[in-house]
Amino acid sequence: MITVFTPTYNRAKLLPRLYESLCKQTFRGFEWLIVDDGSKDDTCEVVESFMNRNDNENGNNNFPIRYIYQENGGKHRAINHGVREAKGELLLILDSDDSLPDNSLELITKVYFQIKDDESFGGVCGYMAHHDGTIIGKGNKENILDTNSVDLRYRFNVKGDMCEVFKTSVLKEIPFPEIDGEKFCPEALVWNRIAKKYRLRVFRNVIYFRDYLDGGLTDKIVKIRMNSPIASMMCYQEINELDI
Repeated sequence: MITVFTPTYNRAKLLPRLYESLCKQTFRGFEWLIVDDGSKDDTCEVVESFMNRNDNENGNNNFPIRYIYQENGGKHRAINHGVREAKGELLLILDSDDSLPDNSLELITKVYFQIKDDESFGGVCGYMAHHDGTIIGKGNKENILDTNSVDLRYRFNVKGDMCEVFKTSVLKEIPFPEIDGEKFCPEALVWNRIAKKYRLRVFRNVIYFRDYLDGGLTDKIVKIRMNSPIASMMCYQEINELDI
């Protein structure tokens, strides 16, 4: 049902916490797909240790793990690669420094089955929190809200990162542009394009734990945007053209 997808780059030391959170999931119908974007550390060996542990364990900790290595090209290229390889009907992007609450995938699946056969929906969306429990997204008071991600931000005034879980078919239909010489593309560019065609069912449960670590994309975002000016300005141009 779900591909939990992790694009990673030189974050081998952080992967064990993520793996342990997957082992604790109350819903088992998922695979873990890792695309290594050219890491120079021991990411491959760490992932192999998870695979060996799963192969040698009985019971609930056993779930499919797939590892793919690619030359360094940026997170957006890793996402496109992962979408092409994903076997799940839904794709949840889980960054290497983050983790999931124990019931995350169960909640996602429960809400998704409410809208599964409605082609106007591109997926579902839950809340993020820091590992200390502090909720990140602010503004929405509704338990269930059916809207696209642009209206979520500019009509309902939700601020802060949310956890969008898209149908894999939608991400295949609307991939990230890959621009020669650039290693960054804002996720908002693709999420906004998806919003022109598809809604999300937004629900008020925390399904993702995130902290903003030194040295991550968020920490260096201004410099990263400057080094990928075409994709960054495409994003701003298309935001400027939205009816907001």
